[in-house]
Amino acid sequence: MSAHAATFRALHRTASVDAVRAATNLRYAVAMRLTAVLLLALAVSRPAFAAPLLDDTPRTAVISAFAPELSALSAAAADRRTFDVNGTRVIVGKLEGQPVVLFLSGMSMVNAAMTTQAALDRFAVRRIVFSGIAGGSDPALDIGDVVVPAQWRSFQENVLARETASGHYDPPADEYIDGQPFGMAFPRQVEVTRKPGQPERRAWFDADSALLAIAQTSAQGVSLKRCVTDQRCLTKPPKVVVGGHGVSSQSFVDNAAVRAWVFATFQAQVIDMETSAVAQVAYVNGVPFIAFRSLSDLAGGGEGQNQVRTFFQLAADNSATVVRAFLKALPKDPSP
Repeated sequence: MSAHAATFRALHRTASVDAVRAATNLRYAVAMRLTAVLLLALAVSRPAFAAPLLDDTPRTAVISAFAPELSALSAAAADRRTFDVNGTRVIVGKLEGQPVVLFLSGMSMVNAAMTTQAALDRFAVRRIVFSGIAGGSDPALDIGDVVVPAQWRSFQENVLARETASGHYDPPADEYIDGQPFGMAFPRQVEVTRKPGQPERRAWFDADSALLAIAQTSAQGVSLKRCVTDQRCLTKPPKVVVGGHGVSSQSFVDNAAVRAWVFATFQAQVIDMETSAVAQVAYVNGVPFIAFRSLSDLAGGGEGQNQVRTFFQLAADNSATVVRAFLKALPKDPSP
């Protein structure tokens, strides 16, 4: 082979390799561009995948933690329809002339927050009403009383502080402590965000003032249960108290020392396991909120065994009675 021919073939091979490389690079660039366009399209179109409303009638959400608390309310609802939302049975209908959506939050804080947000996402909820039982932390209250607190907080949003000396605990300085400790547990504020990039810290979440005013008026003259059976009655007729404080945690409280600390530190009338979580969700979503809680026990402050198993249905029914009077007093919403 002549030197000229060899040189020509070498140049040809080089050109072919360069052409292949150029084509490969072009295909890669096109593929990357298409991928970027596809990802952008998916990002822009993401809201299209949001679950639609199951019912667009403006309604009052009526929530309870477990079935015995909601039974009296759901049984009285008319024009009922039922939906399944992430495993939660949701009833829409009318109660005391109001369009309502009724469901169980499930017990404890995470369940309550999760189911409340799901209801807000799938129904046109204009206000939130919680009805159920609670432990009493205020020595002035008795089993069967119904309390409608003006503010709610979680009392187990805590810093568990380091013991720096025997029996002495020091929390970090930047932990937004808000209340006297119970041993190593120091109450603190929680961070919430209602506006992008503007987090805030707060301890208490307010019930809606207009709803509290309606509750104050509508509770007057309501007749509450006093007896479980003919032989088992409360020593005092139950009453309704509007205002004050309620606290929640993921723990069932049946401890006299914790009860006394809760009342001394937070001036709380009632202790439950869901309401402050619901109040926080309502606050972040800008939805008016109120809660009715009837005392089924004294959270460890009574003599003998805890009385929740004896009086839970009486308390649940008393709360439901006050809630029905409240719903009846609300301004009438448009009919579904």
